Amino acid sequence: MAGSPRVGVLALQGDVREHRRVLTALGAEVVSVRRPDELASVDGLVLPGGESSVIDKLIRAFGMQQPLRDAVAAGLPVYGTCAGMILLADRIVNPIAGQQSIGGLDVDVERNAFGGQVESFETALDVVGFDAPVQAAFIRAPLATRVGPRAHAIATLPGGGVVAVRQQALLATAFHPEVAGETRFHELFLDLVRAA
Repeated sequence: MAGSPRVGVLALQGDVREHRRVLTALGAEVVSVRRPDELASVDGLVLPGGESSVIDKLIRAFGMQQPLRDAVAAGLPVYGTCAGMILLADRIVNPIAGQQSIGGLDVDVERNAFGGQVESFETALDVVGFDAPVQAAFIRAPLATRVGPRAHAIATLPGGGVVAVRQQALLATAFHPEVAGETRFHELFLDLVRAA
């Protein structure tokens, strides 16, 4: 385990391949997770970007909601990007009708906080613990509108909006490091997996 953690990527919808590619390049054994037995076999899990409401529906259709909630509550290291951040949030500020989250991360998150696809943008961000700024791609991105006492903001936009959060073994970013060639968040995640 010390050298090659077994990490799952929730493979119901979204940018699964991009996360698999980064994690594999960093030396992890990577598996796709769609069922509870696959979830039970991993040391950590990535919740990829995609359409949060669609992923939520598929999580419930595949019988994954309670197993995911139980895994998060039990301390499984989880990294959520974009839609994954929404799925981890304890509260979605503006859900579509019936939309639910897995929860566990002490934040409120607003979906599509910057507008639609045409308002996508890139910017450089300072991140707590990183020695150089991160080039972050925001694509229909969420925003943490409240960070509770159990969670810590580790990156904010120049205007103060929180876009990366850490809470013990949970990590979430509103942006997509996996599409920008940025590996430090995945490295941090793998450190969390090894520590667990």
